[in-house]
Amino acid sequence: MRIRAMRASEGSENHPGAPSGPRRLTSRLRGWGGVSAMAVACAVTAATVLLPLARATPEAAGRAPVREPASMAVAPAAPRGPADTCQDPEASLRPSGLDGATIARIKAAGKLVAGVDQNSFRWGYRNQAKEGSGLDGFDIDLVKAIAQDILGDPNAVIYRAIPTSQRVPALQEGRVDIVVRTMTINCKRLEEVAFSTAYFEAGQQVLAPRGSPITGYDTSLKDKRICFASGSTAETTLKAQSYGSVPVTVPNQLDCLVRLQLGEVDGIVTDNALAAGQAAQDPSVQLVGSPFTREFYGVAMNKDASDLVRRVNKVLEEYRSGGNESLWMKSYLKHLQPVLPGVTAPPAPKYRDG
Repeated sequence: MRIRAMRASEGSENHPGAPSGPRRLTSRLRGWGGVSAMAVACAVTAATVLLPLARATPEAAGRAPVREPASMAVAPAAPRGPADTCQDPEASLRPSGLDGATIARIKAAGKLVAGVDQNSFRWGYRNQAKEGSGLDGFDIDLVKAIAQDILGDPNAVIYRAIPTSQRVPALQEGRVDIVVRTMTINCKRLEEVAFSTAYFEAGQQVLAPRGSPITGYDTSLKDKRICFASGSTAETTLKAQSYGSVPVTVPNQLDCLVRLQLGEVDGIVTDNALAAGQAAQDPSVQLVGSPFTREFYGVAMNKDASDLVRRVNKVLEEYRSGGNESLWMKSYLKHLQPVLPGVTAPPAPKYRDG
């Protein structure tokens, strides 16, 4: 019943080659308890009060040299994704603690409205042992740090769970102030929203069942049903080079894991940072091949909220500082190190003027 209730919410799209009729669940459903709990949680909606985003005027800031981002060891030589056609997409506005129109509005409301995920294990997910909102993860820790800086209270947050494809519209329509949801900074998105400096580096990789003939992002994908979330960078990548795979699109990335467990798809393309958490939930699946892109996550905001962008960059400067004792590293060790070991530092920020 849990499976059917969740699947009914996905829509009625049909995909070439998808199996029909009931399927017998195989041993791939090991680890299903955690996944089903989060799938059910997807149906839970966040607060419904809409807070309009105001226009803001960028503040002046001093000059400082542009610094190159640190590279994560798992993807030292991977190329940029196909959506990166501009120079230095990770370069953001210089940090500032000054209040502008957007900051003033958030303070007047007394709440920061954050678009997050609630079904990405270790990033943004519903932890049944967690009090309050029940949300936990690396992205949630960052949201709380931003709320602490602006409002003096890490819990002064209205969380809105939004699907991958709604991250940009939610900002443009004023439904959220920020999106902290493993969102890759790239040139195409910069035309629609603004980003902070990068707070994590990841790369696209293939997730497949153990024993699968799929060996990575290569010709082994031919005629295989490959799942990805609508509006994700994986969608852009596979549109550019599919290797003859059959695309299967879903609203949320976790839906791909459910379909893989049911035998309705053969593999998944997503960020390895997300896939590592899924592999930890279900030991019958694994990452295959190597990461084939370099992608940097950023906090997304409305393009007109320049003061908020600068304020978030100020928070990130403090969040990264302190080396192994930084809040960033403490959050990494708590949430991500068990599933994504080997990361020694956050990406260094890059800045631009104007």
